[in-house]
Amino acid sequence: MKKVVFCGLVLVLMIGSGKSQDSLIDRVQMVFGPGGNASRATGGFGEIVTPEPIVEPTSAPQILTTDSGQQCTCVPYYLCDPTTNTTIKDGRFDGFGQIDIRFDPRSCQDVLDVCCLGEKQREEPIMPSPPTTNSQPNRPRGCGIRNVGGLDFTLVGSTNEAGFGEFPWTVALIRIRDDACLCGGSLIHPSVILTGNHCVRLIPPNEIKVRAGEWDTQTTKERLPFQERTVSQIISHPSYNIKTLANNVALLVVTSPFQIMDHISPICLPPQNYLSTSDSCYATGWGKDIFGKAGKYSVIMKRVKLPMVPNQKCEAALQNTRLGSKFFLDPTFVCAGGIPGIDTCTGDGGAPLVCPVGPPGANTYVQTGIVSWGIGCHANHPAVYSHVSLFRNWIDGHMNRLNFGTSSYTAQ
Repeated sequence: MKKVVFCGLVLVLMIGSGKSQDSLIDRVQMVFGPGGNASRATGGFGEIVTPEPIVEPTSAPQILTTDSGQQCTCVPYYLCDPTTNTTIKDGRFDGFGQIDIRFDPRSCQDVLDVCCLGEKQREEPIMPSPPTTNSQPNRPRGCGIRNVGGLDFTLVGSTNEAGFGEFPWTVALIRIRDDACLCGGSLIHPSVILTGNHCVRLIPPNEIKVRAGEWDTQTTKERLPFQERTVSQIISHPSYNIKTLANNVALLVVTSPFQIMDHISPICLPPQNYLSTSDSCYATGWGKDIFGKAGKYSVIMKRVKLPMVPNQKCEAALQNTRLGSKFFLDPTFVCAGGIPGIDTCTGDGGAPLVCPVGPPGANTYVQTGIVSWGIGCHANHPAVYSHVSLFRNWIDGHMNRLNFGTSSYTAQ
C-alpha cells in the first residue's frame, strides 16, 4: 500500500486583530509565522489534524460469504468479471459497475476491492475497450476533457468525491523527504505543472515530486497507476507580492514528461484576460472538509462545484469580514463560491479551479483560477483564486522559451 499523504497549503486566513486595513503579510504571518519560515510551510496554518484510524487493506485474501451463502474473495475490481456485461451505445464495454465507498465492516476492507466468486476471478486485468475515432466520432479531443463520473466505475455513497480520473489534470505536489503533500496543481503540458507560488517559493525544486493520476491516497489498487516525477525547475512570477499575494502563480518543470493516459491529461488555459461567469465551475483536491481540529483530510479526491463571483461583489463580501471596510481585492485575483457549506479548504492550495467552455455536453474545461486564500471554510463569503487568464502571455513566453510550445493547453 502506498504511504498516505495529505495535501496542505491554502492560505486560510485566521484573522483576529482589530486592524481594518493593513497588508495581507500580517495575516499571512499569522498563518506561516514570522518571515514565512519554510520549515512551517505545510503545517503553520493551524494545528495538524491526525485523521481517524483507517482499516488497512488486506494483505492476504479476504474471504466473505454472500447473502446467498456463497463464498467470495476480495480482489481488485479489475480482476473480477463484472456482473453487468453490458455495453453503451458506441459499442464500448461499460466498465465495472458500481463501487460503494461507504465503509461496511461486512464488506471488503479496501474501497477498490470487490468480493468476487471463484468463476469470475481473473489473473490478468480486464481492460475496457478504449474509445476510437470510429466508435465515438464526436468525442472531444485535446486538453481540458473531463471524464464525467470517472473512469471504470461509478461511485455509490459519494457526496462530493470525484470519480477516478474524472479531472485528469489535477496533481499533488509532494515533499520528497517525508511524503508530505504540499499543495495541489494542474498539468498543462506533459512536463509542466501550474500551481500557486506560495506553495513552492521556499522549497528547492529537487525536494518536490509531482504525482499525477492519483485518486485514493490510501491504496494503489486503481487499474491505472499514478505517475511521479521530480521537479527540476521552479519558475516564479517575478511580480509575486508576499504582502498582498498578488501574482500568485508558478510553473514547475519536471525531469521527464508524464505519459498522457485516460487518467492523466492537461487542462486548457483560457486566452489572455478571459473572464468566466459560469456557475458550474469545479475545484478539486484533497483538502480538509472543515477548517481546524475537527476537519479531516480527504483520502479520495474531492470535487466542489462553485459559481464565479464578480470581483466587486467579492470585495464587498470580504469587506464585511474581519478584513474590514478598507480591504482592496487585488485585480490579479478572481473569486468563486460564497455558498455556506460549500467551499475549498485547507489543503487545496495551488489546486485548479476550472470552468466549462464550448457547447453543453462537450465536457471541456479551462482553468480559471488557482486556489490561493480565503477566510475560514464553508462560510458565506467567496474564496480567492489567482486569475489564470491574466498570466496567459507570461506562461506562453516561458513555454516557448523552453521549446514546449502552447498547443498542449490551447483548446482545439
